[in-house]
This record gives sequence, C-alpha cells and structure tokens, in this order.
Amino acid sequence: MNETKYYAGLDIGGSTIKAMLIDGSGQQAGDLVEKRSLVHEGYQRTFAQLNKAVTALLENNSLGPDNLAGVGVDVPAASSNGVIWARANLGEDWPGVNIREEFSRFLGKPVFMTNDGSAAAYGEYALRPDLQSGLLLVAPGTGLGGGLILPGGQIYEGANGLALEIGHISVPFHEEGELPPCSCGRKGCVEAWVSLVAIRRQLKIELAKDEHADHPLNQGDISIYDKAFRLRDLAEEGDALAVEIFRKQAYILGYALGDQAHELDPGLIVFGGGLAETKFRDKYLEDVKEGFAERAWPIYLNSPIPPHVETTRFEWATGGDSAAALGVALKAREMILE
Repeated sequence: MNETKYYAGLDIGGSTIKAMLIDGSGQQAGDLVEKRSLVHEGYQRTFAQLNKAVTALLENNSLGPDNLAGVGVDVPAASSNGVIWARANLGEDWPGVNIREEFSRFLGKPVFMTNDGSAAAYGEYALRPDLQSGLLLVAPGTGLGGGLILPGGQIYEGANGLALEIGHISVPFHEEGELPPCSCGRKGCVEAWVSLVAIRRQLKIELAKDEHADHPLNQGDISIYDKAFRLRDLAEEGDALAVEIFRKQAYILGYALGDQAHELDPGLIVFGGGLAETKFRDKYLEDVKEGFAERAWPIYLNSPIPPHVETTRFEWATGGDSAAALGVALKAREMILE
C-alpha cells in the first residue's frame, strides 16, 4: 500500500460536487471527480455524496482510506468556524449546524471548511506562485460571488465569515427610474445588474419594447430562462441587444469594483465563471475597465511615480471548474502540516 499522504478538496455546488485529490507536494493526483449534489435533500444526504466522491478519488489512484490525511470542503453559503449561518441554496436542515465538525466525525478525518467564493479565490491564488499582491476574485454566474486572498495567501473571511458578499454592495444605477430588485430582497445591489438572474429581468424589459419585436428571442415559445441562456451565444454572434446587455453588465461591475479598490487595493482582480470561456471576453474586460476608470481614483489605475506601473490588474481565471476544489484541498494540506 502506498503510504504517501493525500488531501481531498470537495467543492459543493447546487447541482454538482467537484472533487480533487492532491499529494503531499500539492500536485493534483488523478482526474477531477464529479458527483450529483443533493444539498437540497439535507446535509446528511450530502455527506453520503461527499463520501462517494472521496472513495472514487482514492480508488482511481489505487489508494485506501489510510492514505487520506485531511479533507477540504467549501459550501455555497455563509458560514463561521464551520457553522452554516444562512440557508442560501441549501436544504432546510443546514443552518445552525457545525458542518465541519459533523463531516469530520462522519469521515473520521480532519476537515477544513470555507465558502465557495473564498475557495475559488485561493485556488486561483495558488495557480499564480509568483504573485506578490493580494487577489480579489469576482465570479458572475447565477448570482455574483467573490473572495479575497491577502498577500501571503491568507483567506479573508471577516470576523464572522461573512465578508466579500460583493454582489450585495450598492451601485447608483436605475432601471426605468427605479432601483432594480435583488434576489437578497434589497434593491440596487450590483448582483441585480450582474448575474444570470439580472439578465432574465433585463431581457423581459427589452423584449417587450417595440424596437425588439422582431428579435430572434421573441420568435417561438421558449421560457425566459432559455432565452437568458441563449444570450451568450447571441453575443458571440454579434447580436446588438445581447452585446449591449453584456456591455452594460460589465461596465456596472467595473464601476462597483472601483469602490472595492478604494477599500481593498487588491492589486489583482480575477474574473471567474462561464464568461471566461466566451469569444467576447476581451471586450467584456475592456468594458469592466471602462467602468472601473469611471469610479476608481487614477492612482488605482497607475502609480504617479515613474514608470507609472499598473496598480490594479485584471485577469481571467485560469483554474476553471476545479479552482475551488484545488483551493480547499491545498488549505486542508496546510492545516495538517502546520
């Protein structure tokens, strides 16, 4: 039996659990494993799925339970010291439970836990070993998540694990004279502008206008959900309405990040999510920079000292779907080796 110790990273999503195994040097061992997520059916059902993922990781590498030194887990909800504080997209029985302790007891292994945004941010940080600054991750998707890694590699979670709810900072943009509603129940959040949910609302408004009566998305009987999913393809084809919706989202996101730069001065802002794979991602990033320049002070763009180096850089994520699993696996390794 191979006596080398390994560490598993488990990224719990609403529909999929992504699992990665790393060895003692922090290198990935074998392929990523995916299992169906059952978060809506309770944390015990989820534990069973996580255990299946861990078992598959070990078996795929001809390893046994004794080779597993620790496990990292990320959750799609606010948590503090392992305790779930809010249901978010989880089942009813999650809030108030110390998932870290319960899963450690279930698995018989030490467990590190953080939220999904922080996990992905740390994964992206680890993929840039020469990075000297901090790293702010922003991930537009169904909602708008984020995570902050401080210089040196520390995850910033806040006093209660509630920091970096980037999607719920306010931006001064209006829609037909009103602040747009956000899924959190407030109005005017940046997530109300930059998310898949926001695209659905914006499409409803635009497609109801006479000028878009002949738009392809007004042809046929498809739901607003399907229309929103098709918008990315249309933007890649140069459709004017699709291009404008993504342009506005990118500009508002950049504007909001101007305030984040004032507060955090991260040095590097990384963009995750599905937009990283689009043909128009370069244009999207230029629109983000335009909004950022509108809001951020000039010193957050370039140093006033020659040679006037760039003070805030923008990059697309490189870790893809595996960044969060990598991040928590590496943190589990750090936890054991400390």
